[in-house]
Amino acid sequence: MSLYFELHPVSPQLRLIRRAAEVIRSGGVIAYPTDSCYALGCHIGDKDALERVRRIRQADRHHHFTLMCRDLAEIGRFARVDTWQFRLLKAGTPGPYTFLMPATRETPRRLQHDKRRTIGVRVPDHVVPRMLLTELDEPIMTSTLLLPGDELPLGSGREIQERLSNELDLVLDGGHCGPEPTTVVDLAVQPPAVLRAGKGDLKRLGLAASGSKL
Repeated sequence: MSLYFELHPVSPQLRLIRRAAEVIRSGGVIAYPTDSCYALGCHIGDKDALERVRRIRQADRHHHFTLMCRDLAEIGRFARVDTWQFRLLKAGTPGPYTFLMPATRETPRRLQHDKRRTIGVRVPDHVVPRMLLTELDEPIMTSTLLLPGDELPLGSGREIQERLSNELDLVLDGGHCGPEPTTVVDLAVQPPAVLRAGKGDLKRLGLAASGSKL
């Protein structure tokens, strides 16, 4: 049975955020709110926790995982960023956008797309992940909390607890997030390709939808 922390929607309790960071550091898998929908999160260097996320999502080696980062400087540690890519990153951060980027050597190989050697990166505009990132002092390996067979991601902490209490170590309930995932933009190709039109407005990036929804 997973732990369940109900957070204040405006001023999350720091003691609970610190306990969540401890769970991540110790190899746990958590569910937490973001500025799009709820996500699964674990430590960037924990192979076993990553495999647990894979099992929950039923994801193969071609699944794009995402690093939830504090800022553009942290993105630059894990993704190779050229000038044209930086402009789009700056326009979309913080916000509900995931960018696929060529990975650097600092990115664990197991987090990268098996063939493309790319990694998803994003900077959230939500108080809970931002506080978590500050406590951890490093990115969170994350994946949209979309379960096999479901059409939409889970958007309620209570529902997550009911359905996944035996598979998670902690559920951080930050209130209802809604079911819409991030907008996904592939910046590993030029011109950039919109792979999923989600919550993030494409006009903010100066782009139009060009791909199919994932």
